[in-house]
Amino acid sequence: MKELSINTEYITLSAALKFSNICMSGGEAKMAILDGLVSVNDEVCLMRGKKLRPGDRFSAFGESYVIV
Repeated sequence: MKELSINTEYITLSAALKFSNICMSGGEAKMAILDGLVSVNDEVCLMRGKKLRPGDRFSAFGESYVIV
């Protein structure tokens, strides 16, 4: 599992997908989330504005990250 380091209280799921390079654009991130291809803390998440805080995990397309 890779780490995605943030310097703020939280990061949105769509931004996390872009910053981790799982998705190349916001539009791609939006479609992946709405298509049910993204999970947060081992559950499918359909909310692209979902706030991820340190300790949260997300995964898509075979890549997994933890927020630190």
